[in-house]
Amino acid sequence: MACQDVGALPLFDRADGVPLSVRRRKNHCSDAACWALVGPTASGKSAVALELARRHPVEIVSVDSMQVYRGMDIGTAKPTAEERRQVPHHMVDVLDPGQSCNVGRFCRMAHEAIEAVRARGKRPLLVGGSPLYLKGLIWGLMEGPGRSAQVRDRLQRELDRTGSEALHRRLARLDPEAARRIHPNDVQRLVRALEVCELTGERITSRQAQFAGEPQLEHRMVGLRWSRAGLYERIEVRVDRMMEAGLLAEVESLRGTLGPQARQALGYRELLDHLEGLTDLEEAVALIKRNTRRFARHQLTWLRHFPQARWVDATRCQGLSELVDKCEASFGLSA
Repeated sequence: MACQDVGALPLFDRADGVPLSVRRRKNHCSDAACWALVGPTASGKSAVALELARRHPVEIVSVDSMQVYRGMDIGTAKPTAEERRQVPHHMVDVLDPGQSCNVGRFCRMAHEAIEAVRARGKRPLLVGGSPLYLKGLIWGLMEGPGRSAQVRDRLQRELDRTGSEALHRRLARLDPEAARRIHPNDVQRLVRALEVCELTGERITSRQAQFAGEPQLEHRMVGLRWSRAGLYERIEVRVDRMMEAGLLAEVESLRGTLGPQARQALGYRELLDHLEGLTDLEEAVALIKRNTRRFARHQLTWLRHFPQARWVDATRCQGLSELVDKCEASFGLSA
């Protein structure tokens, strides 16, 4: 399920986690370019990706900050075991939920998976809604100061004491652009942005200019776009189905094993609060839906910064087959 056949992969030549072979290819446009399918949560990426994999020789590389965690299945809309038997998936179930997964760690593992897919003669299909991970994967990592255990420990204590909303308000004063891009629940990026401000006296957004340059990973990107009303309706239905599928029982089974990053996942944080007696179940479900809508808006804000993305209006498509046809055309395939 995770990164396979990576023992003989090329070494990395610097800390950004991009293999030598990827960097050598970056200025050579070829049919071996990765496909990237992006969009907000509940936009139908997984269904489209599976159908693309049935039509073309691709393997799916998940770019989702929470699907990396074992056991977090229902709430992350993880592909089923049957779907993973039909189509190889990578970057799914690669970490325990108590572990941390920063952008650098994710990118190194994902690049290994991409190289392994290529070695098997397949095309990597990147699928996900975690824009920062996708940007790091395609453009490389930001050059910034190293981590400070002292600063991070203090920020973590503040987070535990006052909550992420208070830290997010502070970031909004120090770096408004970063605050617009970082969701209050995304505590890892929130802490990192504040850490960079403290260590350098500069905004983290001022150090992210490399995203405007040439991508380091050759790719063609297609995004799924819905009307706001259509997307919100899909979110409502998705959350209801997750609850019917046993999300509450899943969260309860994971209590005590979730690390600070995993416990911030949509659906998990709200239901953990319910299990701890802070909200009733109806209120928790309503919060999941509200927070998911907010997160979808946040994702779209980020995704608009991807200059190469070609957007497909899913609202106008009559069924999955037509939607996949339009994605194929946007990837440059003949009709």
